[in-house]
Parts: sequence; C-alpha cells; structure tokens
Amino acid sequence: MANTYLIQGEDLIAFGKELFKKAGMSEADADFHANALVQTNYWGIDSHGVIRIPAYFKRMINGAVNVKPDIKTVRGEGCLEVLDADAAAGFIGAKAGMERAIKNAKKTGIAACGVINSNHFGAGALYARMAAEKGMIGIAMTNVKPLIVAPGASQPVTGNNPIAFAIPTYGDFPFVLDMSLSVVAGGKLTLAIKKKEKIPMDWATDKEGRPTDDPQKAFDGYLLPMGGHKGLGLSYVVDILSGVITGGVFSKEMKSMYANPEEPSLTGHFFIAIDISRIITEEAMKERMAIFKDNLKSTPMWQEGAEMLLPGEIEYRKEKERKEQGIPVPITTYEELMELAKEYDVKSPLIRLN
Repeated sequence: MANTYLIQGEDLIAFGKELFKKAGMSEADADFHANALVQTNYWGIDSHGVIRIPAYFKRMINGAVNVKPDIKTVRGEGCLEVLDADAAAGFIGAKAGMERAIKNAKKTGIAACGVINSNHFGAGALYARMAAEKGMIGIAMTNVKPLIVAPGASQPVTGNNPIAFAIPTYGDFPFVLDMSLSVVAGGKLTLAIKKKEKIPMDWATDKEGRPTDDPQKAFDGYLLPMGGHKGLGLSYVVDILSGVITGGVFSKEMKSMYANPEEPSLTGHFFIAIDISRIITEEAMKERMAIFKDNLKSTPMWQEGAEMLLPGEIEYRKEKERKEQGIPVPITTYEELMELAKEYDVKSPLIRLN
C-alpha cells in the first residue's frame, strides 16, 4: 500500500505498551490501551488505530490524560450508575464503564453505566464487543465536541457522536455495528492528511461551510451529518445520554484533544449491557442468528460478484488478513513513532515487512 509500511501487530502492541508505561501507566492499563489500538487496526479501522499513539502519548506526558486515575461511582447504584473517570485515558475509563455494566447486568438482566470526566475512547466497538464476549448485547456510545454542521447552520451544533452495538452469534464473529453520526469519522480526515490523499466532496466542509476535498481544510472545518436530519437527531440523543443525564459535560463544554492538547477532554460515555441468557439459551441464539445470517446471505445482488455481508464480517476478514500480512502504518506515523522511541528510549522494535 502506497505511503505505508507493513508492521506486525505484535510489534506494535509491544511498542505501544512500552511507550505508555514510559508515560506512567500501569502494566495492565498500558497493555489494554496498546492492544485496543492494534485491535482496531486489525479490524481495518485505521483512523482509530496506531496513528493516534503520538497524540495520546503526548497528552499523557503533558497531564491532559491522568495515567493514575481513581475511577469511582459518583451517582446511582445497581442497574444504573455513573463513574467519574478522573481524567483517565478514554480507553481506561470506557473499559471500567462497560465492565461495570456487564457486572450489574449479570444481577439484573440489563444495566447501564455512564462515565464522565474521561477522554477520547477510540472505536466504540471495543467496548460493545466486551459484552458480546460475555454472551450479552453491548451498546457503547460517547459524545464529542461539536463539529457537525446542521443543514442551514453556519456553526457546528453537535459532535459526530459514535454509537456501537455488538450481539453474540456464537459463530465465527459477533454482529457488530459501529458508526459515527457524521458521513465519516474525523479520524478518516487525519488518516487522509497522513497519507496525503484527497477526500470525497460530501464528507466535510471548510471553515466557511463550503464542501472541500482537502482533508486539512476539512479537519479545520466541519463534518456533515450522516443521513441529514436523521443522523443529526441521533447525535443529539447520544449527547443527552453521555453528557446531559450523567451530570457530565455536553455540547460546547467539551474540549478538543487537538485544539486543547494540554487539557482533559471531559468526554462522557454511556454503556448498556443486556444479559440475553435470561430469555434465550446459547444454543437457541446460535441457531436463530444462523438463520438470520443465512437470510441476509441469500439476498439476490444485481452487481456481479457482489456479496451481502453481516455487520462485523468485513472486520473479521480483515483481521485474519492483517494478522498474516501485517498492519499498514502511514510512513509519517512510523517516523513519529521512531522519534518517540529515540526520545524516550523505547526498546521494542518496529520491524518493517516491506
């Protein structure tokens, strides 16, 4: 792939873990954070993978991210709680939130947990899948500083607030739907900038609201909502659940990790875990989801060679491919990582396969 180096996932995990420990993270937190980023690359979601290591690390070093957080329950109990992440890395705060929802769902059948005072948590699928791995349905969402322009508005009104769903199938892979509520996630602009590529004209606008194919102008400008007012409305809902009802920040109160590199983002998350074993056995779920999948697969396609895929299937195939062939890392990101390795004496090598 042009403008990239192929690197084995295991090397990237070891490098990321060592670097995060240099910032003061515990062994367990550094391990989870590094694995989560590389797992995201395995799925092919490169915009939320290792290209973000330099930005996350710098925020740890300058104190925007608390590497030794005291995460605790501040409101609610049982099936509905709110955790204060104490400015933790979003990955660590989100992990705590979904773990809490799963634990309580085992007792009550369904449980939700909000997280406040956190930071960017990467791909929502990471946390929704945590529930699916336990035989539960997982729902994960987070709010983001406003960067979506509503039709007719001259300033952004809401974030591209992502929401993810994971449902166990007991087959080769779970059903996973993970989407931001803009046409594309902001991370795709970052990736295009790294690769020096243009973007489609319907992804974003410049600062004046004019469509642009320049990823840097788009990054400095605004995103467009997915599905017009439908995506816009869903984004409002995510902000209400993640920020309004939890007592956290919402809308314009949030900080951008790029515009405010030395301040916590104050991001909020919301997680739901549903213990479906209360109403359906594992065997029945496997059988019925197989029928559901087969029904989708049998759909006639008008384009020759086209195939109907279940949400989560592309990521399953991509993970198999990349575990064998390596993960493509933009050359600019690789060079940034090499500079960090030199500056902070990181010993874990990043061996190029191409």
